[in-house]
Amino acid sequence: MTGQKQKMLAGELYIADDPELAADNRRISAWMDRYNASNTLSQPEREALMAEAFARVGEGCNIRPPFYCDYGYNISLGRGVFLNFNCCILDVVPVTIGDMTQIGPGVQILTADHPRDPAQRRQMLEFGRPIAIGANVWIGGGAMILPGVTIGDDAIIGSGSVVTRDVPAGGVAVGNPARLRVTG
Repeated sequence: MTGQKQKMLAGELYIADDPELAADNRRISAWMDRYNASNTLSQPEREALMAEAFARVGEGCNIRPPFYCDYGYNISLGRGVFLNFNCCILDVVPVTIGDMTQIGPGVQILTADHPRDPAQRRQMLEFGRPIAIGANVWIGGGAMILPGVTIGDDAIIGSGSVVTRDVPAGGVAVGNPARLRVTG
């Protein structure tokens, strides 16, 4: 029998309050307590803290506290990634953010999803779909990136946008739901 954590990592239906996942969540909660009190630490000291929690942290990453996540170990940050204050990443499956991407304050990156079938929801089942954000992307404050979305290199996501589908490289997406804007 596959454990709940293995099911979660595979993007299958799983039960989130499984003891192993609860222990992982307590671990990252203690880490967030330390990280979110790190305003006075130097940038290299904060990078070292990020390296404790995340799958990958490229050189020069900067996340301004407060910051929130589910597990941390599914987050991979490229070189020079910047997340402004109050960002939240629900990382039940991989979240990859490419080099030099800039993310505004209050952005939510949400891989966690729930079954559409009410009987499955009553069983407290959920699942995740990975999110990939390319290099040199700019995501405006308050935007929300929903499960399974891929955002291509050099794209721009407008402030407050709700991104429900993929955005191609160089695309500009704005609104709720976010729609591609023709630029020129």
